[in-house]
Amino acid sequence: MDALGLRRAEDAPPARGNSSPVTVHDLGRQPYEPVWRAMQAFTDARTEDTADALWLVEHDPVFTLGQAGKPEHVLLPGDIPVLHVDRGGQVTYHGPGQLVLYPLLDLRRLKVGVRDYVHRLEQAVIDLLDGWNIAAARRCGAPGVYVDDAKVMALGIRVRRGCTFHGLAFNVAMDLEPFHRINPCGYAGLQVTSVADLGGPAGLDVVKPQLVAQVARQFGLGLLPGGDA
Repeated sequence: MDALGLRRAEDAPPARGNSSPVTVHDLGRQPYEPVWRAMQAFTDARTEDTADALWLVEHDPVFTLGQAGKPEHVLLPGDIPVLHVDRGGQVTYHGPGQLVLYPLLDLRRLKVGVRDYVHRLEQAVIDLLDGWNIAAARRCGAPGVYVDDAKVMALGIRVRRGCTFHGLAFNVAMDLEPFHRINPCGYAGLQVTSVADLGGPAGLDVVKPQLVAQVARQFGLGLLPGGDA
């Protein structure tokens, strides 16, 4: 077990046959950096037999700046810390009321390319929103999911040795003011919205199992016992 109470990659059940098993862990509310470091450690320790995992978390307030991130896109951070991280993309905000999903998947085993991986994550959220009668779409050249040009899900990933970490941030019911302190995803004036503001559910506990189900469907994943959700 690691400091977050998660099994180490080498402790997870092995994949069997042609199935794609996945464990699901609900980490609750956590500061960003320990979860980030745990993702790195899991990815570095995993083998070709390590079961994939989905981590769900709600982060304490933080701005994260991706590898391509430009500091000038952080306008007025104020009392919110800024952390430089190893995902793709520019700057985004994480905070209470936002559901973050970190898929720790072996793309080689799933036979999924990186572009297809991004497409499927976006489609999982688009299909989820459609179930609440919210029409959403992707935008060419700007990963994520949008409703009437306002971003509701941001996406920032990293792939190491064919295995993914980092993931998606889904605005469920949160204070959107901190997004005005940055150029979200590097775009000045980009509008940001939330599921609750669009008429969808406001509870993370309602959204979590539905998001997991949509992601599992997109990648053909089967849930293993022993997870937290």
